Amino acid sequence: MTARISLPGRAEPLEVAAPAWAASYPPPTSRRAYAAAHVASVDGGDLIDWQATLRFRDHLWEHGFAVAEAMDTAQRGMGLTWWLARELIASTADRAAARRAAGRFADLACGAGTDHLATGQVHSLTAITDAYMAQLAFVQAAGAGVILMASRALAAASRGPRDYLDVYGAVLKQASRPVILHWLGEAFDPALRGYWGGGDFESAAATVLELIDQAGDKVDGIKLSVLDAGQEVALRRRLPSGIRLYTGDDFGYAGLIKGDAAGHSDALLGAFAAVTAPAAAALHALDAGDLAGYDAAIGPTVPLSRHIFEYPTYYYKTGVAFLAWLNGFQPRFLMLDGLERERPVSHLVQVFELAATAGALTDPDLAVGRMTAFLRERA
Repeated sequence: MTARISLPGRAEPLEVAAPAWAASYPPPTSRRAYAAAHVASVDGGDLIDWQATLRFRDHLWEHGFAVAEAMDTAQRGMGLTWWLARELIASTADRAAARRAAGRFADLACGAGTDHLATGQVHSLTAITDAYMAQLAFVQAAGAGVILMASRALAAASRGPRDYLDVYGAVLKQASRPVILHWLGEAFDPALRGYWGGGDFESAAATVLELIDQAGDKVDGIKLSVLDAGQEVALRRRLPSGIRLYTGDDFGYAGLIKGDAAGHSDALLGAFAAVTAPAAAALHALDAGDLAGYDAAIGPTVPLSRHIFEYPTYYYKTGVAFLAWLNGFQPRFLMLDGLERERPVSHLVQVFELAATAGALTDPDLAVGRMTAFLRERA
């Protein structure tokens, strides 16, 4: 099945072919892979479209991805308050439990942070620790794994590496099972500049390694999103045995996941919510030792991901939601706080073109119809 569409800036119509991916994939065995999921809105304000939002989690699970819930991809700190995040975590955890009870895959880990603290003021380290512990307890009570999110409050209050070690050390003691640490670079959130108390990557990495060493068996791994493959590989090679490096590099994930003789990265990526089917096919090929098949499936997704995550990177959620809408996973292209308006039409036109090349448009007729309507509306 092929559909055609005329797009601004193109001399000839674009042909959109139906990709040959399977309808579902088993969870990968050679890598651990999380997809960070976005949130659909009812009105472009602060109301969540629960049906569409939870159906998208089913889509990720059906393709073998564990779901990373209530993270920055879900607009945490950019429209998704902690009080909405609580409801999102509880609803997704219930959905996951029902799937598991039916014998279906539904791995889940959720973000625990400090974002219920009032903004615009500096909080004490005790208050920040208590905030972390409250959210940790909520996520654990929901039966989900924990991703300890980077804290804007801690970044603002910290006087150096020791403050991070003290806060995280106290919080990790309350973890009932190993957690994933979350290192989000300032490209994703400028308020996190200088996180871990270091003015450069090397000093920050030293703090992380010291924390992991002190934490014993409380840390499963660390999710790194600094968009520098060289820095990621350097940190990965210094991690203790058994500690995973989850790539959050939405520019260089293909090579980092593939790895080399010295090792590989696992994944926790917002990009996988945008390129779900081809990424799942690539990981399936990797499990089978089919490196050529992996490269063929994952390679065309990289230009699309790089475009979605272009500067200002923190608006990447718009591209993720746009593709979910084009693929029929939500009835309207609406996001919390009207974030769907934060990328220009020209950017989204290129998202469409690159998605067609990457095989990320699963129903060409639906995608073309919705894109045509979108261009008419935004003209």
